[in-house]
Amino acid sequence: MRYSFLSLLANAVSGQRLWTPAWRDAAPKPSYDAVIVGGGGHGLATAYYLAKEHGLHNIAVLEKGWIGSGNAGRNTTIIRSNYGLPGNIPFYEWSMTLWEGLERDLNYNTMVSQRGILNLYHSDPQRDAYARRGNAMRLHGVDAELLDREQVRAMLPFLNFDNARFPIQGGLLQRRAGTARHDGVVWGYARAASRLGVDIVQNCAVTGFLRDGERIVGVETSRGPIHAPKVGLAVAGHSSHVAHMAGLRLPIESHVLQAFVSEGIKPLIPNVITFGAGHFYISQSDKGGLVFGGDIDGYNSYAQRGNLPVVEDVCEGGMALMPRIGRLRLLRGWGGVMDMSMDGSPIIDRTPIPGLYLNAGWCYGGFKATPASGWCFAHAIARDEPHPAAAAFRLDRFATGHLIDEKGVGAQPNLH
Repeated sequence: MRYSFLSLLANAVSGQRLWTPAWRDAAPKPSYDAVIVGGGGHGLATAYYLAKEHGLHNIAVLEKGWIGSGNAGRNTTIIRSNYGLPGNIPFYEWSMTLWEGLERDLNYNTMVSQRGILNLYHSDPQRDAYARRGNAMRLHGVDAELLDREQVRAMLPFLNFDNARFPIQGGLLQRRAGTARHDGVVWGYARAASRLGVDIVQNCAVTGFLRDGERIVGVETSRGPIHAPKVGLAVAGHSSHVAHMAGLRLPIESHVLQAFVSEGIKPLIPNVITFGAGHFYISQSDKGGLVFGGDIDGYNSYAQRGNLPVVEDVCEGGMALMPRIGRLRLLRGWGGVMDMSMDGSPIIDRTPIPGLYLNAGWCYGGFKATPASGWCFAHAIARDEPHPAAAAFRLDRFATGHLIDEKGVGAQPNLH
C-alpha cells in the first residue's frame, strides 16, 4: 500500500482495517543474485538502491536479529555534511542531498529535520581551523557560515559564554544539517526495498561462507546455505568478526560509543550543538528529551553498554557548555558498537576475495552516511567499480598510505 491522503481516508472510514505490514518477513531462498549481510540502515539502503538504480531485484538482506536491532537504533540521529577533506566532502554532501529528498523517494516519514548544526570554537587557532573547514566546504558547494560570539549568543543565549576555561568565541554553522528519526529511516528503507522485491530475512545469522576455490559464492547461515555470486558485508561493529570467517583481516577495531537522553522538557535547543573544547554534542528530540553523547569508551568491545568514566566525561562536557542541564534527570543510556578504522574514515570497496564486498569503518559517521553509503555500496556491487563520491574509501589505502584523516590524530582507531 502506498501511503497517501487517500489511503489515510480509506482506513479512517474502514476502522483502520486495510493496513498491510510495512514489509514482507521473507523466508530465505536457496539462491539470489546478491546477498547483503546486515539489516541496518546501510544494508537496507544498499538493497534498495541495487533494486531501484541497478535493476537487481533478486536480492536478500540477512539480519541476525530483527531489522534495526543494531547501531541503526543506537545513535544520536544527527545528519550533516560539514567535513573538511576532499575525500569526505563530496560523499557526505551527496548523502545530505539524498536526505533532503528521502521521504518523497521512500514514501515514508523519516522525520528529517534540517534544524542546523553549530560547531562551537573557543580559541583563535580553533576559529582558524573552522574557517579553513568552512572555506573547503564552500569550495565544494556546501553551505557554511562562520559566526562570531554575538551571533551565537543571539541564537543560543542559554549557553555558558563566560566559562573561564572554555569561553565561547563563535561557531561554524551548517543550516542544512539536522536530525532524522533512526527507526523511521530503517523502516522506510525496509518497506521501500520490500516493495521492489527484496527479501528481508530476519533471525538469520551468517555462520560462514560458501566458496568455489578462492571465490565467495554464498553464505552459510543459521537457516541453511544461501548461494549468491556477490556478497556484501554491512555489519558495522561486527565487520572484523564476519570478515574473519572469510579469512580477511581488517584494519578495524570495535569500540563502544555511549549516548544518553534526558527526561522531556519544553523546547530549549533549536538545533544541534557541538562543544569545541571537548567531545560533546547535543540536540532535542521531538518528545522533548535532550539527546547527547561524546567519546567512545576507548577499549575494544562488542558489548552494547559502556562504563561510568565516559558517562562522567560526557556529563562534564555538557555542564561546561550549558550548566542548566545539571537539573535534569537522565532517562536512559545505550551503547552502539563502532567499527573504528585506522584513519577515522570508512571503507566502501571490493575486497581481495572475489565475490566479497565491504562496507565498514564508519566510526562516528555511520548514521549520517546512510543514504550515500547505500547508494555507493550498491554501485560498487553492481558495477564492480567505486562510485566517484566514494572513490577515496578504498580498502588498500592503509597499505598505500592514502589515508583520509579528518581529525589528524594518526593511525590509531581509539583516537578517532
